[in-house]
Amino acid sequence: MTDERTTSLVLLGVTLVALASVLLLGVVVLRSQRRTRRELDAAHEATAALRADLDVALRGTPDAPVPPSRGRVPGRRGEQGDLQDDLRGDYVITQLGRDGAPVPDGADVAEPVAARIDGRLFADVVLRETLVRAASATYGVRRALAPETRNRVRFEVRREVRRSRKERRADLKQARRDLHARQRAAQGVGSVPDEDVA
Repeated sequence: MTDERTTSLVLLGVTLVALASVLLLGVVVLRSQRRTRRELDAAHEATAALRADLDVALRGTPDAPVPPSRGRVPGRRGEQGDLQDDLRGDYVITQLGRDGAPVPDGADVAEPVAARIDGRLFADVVLRETLVRAASATYGVRRALAPETRNRVRFEVRREVRRSRKERRADLKQARRDLHARQRAAQGVGSVPDEDVA
């Protein structure tokens, strides 16, 4: 009887632990889902703010009409249109600022107006450009100091030094030959052959 009772108590304990684990896992999943939903909403808000900033930058005024979004990602095929429709869309930034670039449907084209920009935007542009230059310089230095590059440069320097030495030796030999030829010519012209006077 005690074995049956012990077995049932152990089985009840294992069941309770399993139930508590499932509940805990459910709570963790719900919290994670809520956090993900909040982050997704924040990302959507940030995207909307960036689109508004882009529209302001492209049109020059925040009150200018904005063409309606297609609601899909450019470059992907969907049931609403094909890839060519997407490539002519609002969000292809490779065509920004080009003369003769295709104009999105419903967008009014305005000539760029030279206007003062606020200090924060100027600082942002300057810092980004500086950061890009610094990153590219860092990449170049890192690549230049890589062992393969150093070995290749060392090899090329040695080869160039050897070629230069060989060329100098050949020039020196040629100069000696010319000098000896001139000396022989000078000796042959200036001297009169001795005559035997008997």
